[in-house]
Amino acid sequence: MRSVALSEVKDDLSRYLRIAAEEEVVITRNGKAAGILIGFASEDDWFDYRLAHDPRFTRRIEAARASLRAGHGIRFEDLEALDPKGSNHGRARSKRAGSGGRGRR
Repeated sequence: MRSVALSEVKDDLSRYLRIAAEEEVVITRNGKAAGILIGFASEDDWFDYRLAHDPRFTRRIEAARASLRAGHGIRFEDLEALDPKGSNHGRARSKRAGSGGRGRR
């Protein structure tokens, strides 16, 4: 983690964005932490950040965890026991928006 004065960041934002892709940059004002600059090395990093900070997603994750704690659902670790022959390996289909529910072609 690097700590940098706001005046320095304002003078050379591009440089600090590159640094922030590798480590957090704490921006200080009058010697006190005032904010943090977070950079992304790739589009995937940006997507992961957005997902992790989306309140709708985090609520769904917490609801799923609560359901598992209540004894509902199947743990990931137990999936192989349901299909010991491994007949589903490599057959997972994406259910992304826009797929129209079509299977493999």
